[in-house]
Amino acid sequence: MLPAGCGGTRKEERMSAVDIIVKKRDGLELTREEIEFFVRGITSGEIPDYQVSAWAMAVLLNGMSAQETTDLTLAMAHSGTVLDLSGVVPLAVDKHSTGGVGDKTTLVVEPIVAACGLPVGKMSGRGLGFSGGTLDKLESIPGFRTNLSREEFLDHLKRYGMVLTGQTGELAPADGKLYALRDVTGTVPSIPLIASSIMSKKIAAGAQAILLDVKVGLGAFMQTLDSASELARLMVAIGQRSGRQTIALLSDMNQPLGNAVGNALEVREAIDTLHGGGPEDFREHCLVAAAHMLMLGRKAGSLDEARAKAEEALVSGQAWGRFKQLVQAQGGDVRVVEEPDRLPEAPLKEIVPAPQSGYLAVINAREVGETSVQLGAGRVKKGDPIDPAVGIVVHRKVGDRVEQGQPLFTVHASSQEKLDAAVERLLAAHQFSAEPVEPLPLFYGVITEQDILQKE
Repeated sequence: MLPAGCGGTRKEERMSAVDIIVKKRDGLELTREEIEFFVRGITSGEIPDYQVSAWAMAVLLNGMSAQETTDLTLAMAHSGTVLDLSGVVPLAVDKHSTGGVGDKTTLVVEPIVAACGLPVGKMSGRGLGFSGGTLDKLESIPGFRTNLSREEFLDHLKRYGMVLTGQTGELAPADGKLYALRDVTGTVPSIPLIASSIMSKKIAAGAQAILLDVKVGLGAFMQTLDSASELARLMVAIGQRSGRQTIALLSDMNQPLGNAVGNALEVREAIDTLHGGGPEDFREHCLVAAAHMLMLGRKAGSLDEARAKAEEALVSGQAWGRFKQLVQAQGGDVRVVEEPDRLPEAPLKEIVPAPQSGYLAVINAREVGETSVQLGAGRVKKGDPIDPAVGIVVHRKVGDRVEQGQPLFTVHASSQEKLDAAVERLLAAHQFSAEPVEPLPLFYGVITEQDILQKE
């Protein structure tokens, strides 16, 4: 009898799950064949959960090389359907954010890039914990469909040059099984497993060029620049080894991005930005991300030229037109985005004044995000209901001078009890200094394929 998970070729017959676990436990490098064997076992269920969990812990403790992580990524991508977009559009780009608070950039960046003639095929996820999800935001728009089929995804990409939908179970099913186990076995923080999870879904979704927005700080999964840089470098290396043009931005997430945190509130802020308004930091972030995507898609010869094209798409209203087209194509009520007052509104709203004068030293993004979850804007576990109307609008940024009594933040709540609890927690999340405080940077750096090749 063959060990669990074995079967097939003679080479596979000589492999066993336990030998692969022991090899990684001892800090040795796994071969591509061993990784593919193990991933097939995860997908089929032939390798039991307790062995997958033991292997994940060994990876967490001993790490993986860039080649191992690439092999794992490709094996997980090929555990299900891998879309080929080359027959639909000449080149498609995708964007992935590692999650943050107030991060509604996709709602602005995708229309900008599409308006510049570069197709964007994006599959997004839902929010979990303090990190908001793009799909949840879009579902604030009545009728907007986030469950397009594979055929609809390809048709929309070909017809409109842009599509934004949820990930299907056909894409990287091994990753779904592995992540469910990582979530309950304390192995979520493994950088090789994070990188392969993200990149396997991006590769399976078919885009030939990928922009990675890796968040750093209190409201990010990577709270230090070193850990964020390590993750970004590994994902760019995977992209390079997998034949995908990839670049990573290291962006700040110590305070919320923009002002709005909460689904309908963030949609409203994105609409305002598409009309040429919106918070300065959010608008700048979107333009930088769009410019890099245009460079990846060879729509500009320099970053300055790409930036100018992105600005023109925004200022001219072309990006706004593409956003409306996206909403209409996916079944959303265009009247709601044309008249944002039709978006869901919370029954209770309270503007909270600054309790003292001074310079804002901290606006703890994680606390703001977790408070929005308590209000009902996010979910603690998969399947939790979302209230699209509730959330928070922060009116200040780190480094701002604030006078006592000036508006500090506004809470949108469904009950007085939740509103009161949110006010208390948000006041504690804002810290003041008597001395001037430097504003936080938007970005800490850019990691390109050239950076990876030079290091190698």
